[in-house]
Amino acid sequence: MRFKDAIEIIRPINCLMGALTVIIGLLNTRLGIPLDKLLINIIFGVFTYIFIAASGMVINDIYDIEIDKINRPERPIPRGSINLKQAKILFSIYLIIGLALSIFHSIFFNIGLLNIVLASFFGFVGWIYAKWGKKSGFFGNIAVGISFSIGMVYGAVLNSSSIPPFIYFYFITAFSLLVSREIIKGCEDIEGDKNHGVKTLAIKIGIRKSSYISLVFSITAIIFFILPIFTNILNPILFMVLMVFGLLDVIYALILMLTTKLEIKDFKRISLLLKIGAFLGLIAFLFASI
Repeated sequence: MRFKDAIEIIRPINCLMGALTVIIGLLNTRLGIPLDKLLINIIFGVFTYIFIAASGMVINDIYDIEIDKINRPERPIPRGSINLKQAKILFSIYLIIGLALSIFHSIFFNIGLLNIVLASFFGFVGWIYAKWGKKSGFFGNIAVGISFSIGMVYGAVLNSSSIPPFIYFYFITAFSLLVSREIIKGCEDIEGDKNHGVKTLAIKIGIRKSSYISLVFSITAIIFFILPIFTNILNPILFMVLMVFGLLDVIYALILMLTTKLEIKDFKRISLLLKIGAFLGLIAFLFASI
């Protein structure tokens, strides 16, 4: 196993996007927090998230090895760059480092224990998703939404145990959009999932009905994306400017859900649009803290 493979398996772009949620939570609740404490919280918060998220990526690939041979043969384990024993060691290392960072952060900087609880819950959700969640279908979609979005709450908790309402709006927006995308990905991967007993919504109720449920979650994301305007966010003007781009992207994805034949190529396009929408949403949340 090469170092490059150990990095590739964690899907670093996904981990970094997730870590951005921690920064968003921290910066949007920074008022009254000394700069040195804020910087410490950012450093420890980001690396805690990255390592725990990395462990989740690895354990997911361990349990998904047979499915990935069909759906994602280019990943390190199915292509043979990392064997199962090495993958299990990587999972343990990443998870232990992540939890250790959260404990060290809490004890030595006196920020309470809630961050440790959230970090442990994050790691637990990653394992549950890999072992049972993905094959259960919709429950797995929920787990993915939580795993990606929990960083906003985690970041806010590092500053204060009192979390403002707009942080919950941010969380629900990201959570809903990620669940929507996961449902679409289930439609995209339906053939490989059928062969390995994965009970996605697409398999249980069909592609068209699944797309409607995805639509509901995307609409929920749009609603909660707008709600922070009516709260005391730090920079509502910049937020609204950036929000428009995210809204247009997701609305376009919704139009495709309603108007296309929903073939594999359509799902790939919709999935990409929802991913871009999630990224644009994160940028809007970030600019709301300026």
